[in-house]
Amino acid sequence: MFSVTREIHFCYGHRLLNYDGKCRHLHGHNGRAVITLAGAALDDLGMVMDFSRLKRVVGGWIDETLDHKMILHKDDPVLPSLRRLGEPVHVINVNPTAENIARIIFDYTAAQGFPVTEVKLWETESCFAAYTGERPA
Repeated sequence: MFSVTREIHFCYGHRLLNYDGKCRHLHGHNGRAVITLAGAALDDLGMVMDFSRLKRVVGGWIDETLDHKMILHKDDPVLPSLRRLGEPVHVINVNPTAENIARIIFDYTAAQGFPVTEVKLWETESCFAAYTGERPA
């Protein structure tokens, strides 16, 4: 099995609903998505995937959708105020934990046809969450 990994850096803000800790407040991170693709065979150029294609497609989506956005749960009470002020938000159906953001990036990458096996989201220099997708039975 061959694999390639690309890091994509972006900045985002969030807060966790129903959380008893600092992360219940609006705050930001310099995030790092580490996306791993794998395949049993290489293409005609000897690659699992061209790094530049991954950057263009998935990195472009991250830049457009997540970078410099507040990633918030759809029921977050601050949403109407942020929208009224014209602040950029990305609304999701789950609490915007590092685990859930990693899954969102994984799902988008897979939907674009990339053979993604894992996405790690580094939230800080010392903490990351990973999502590896569903394992076939």
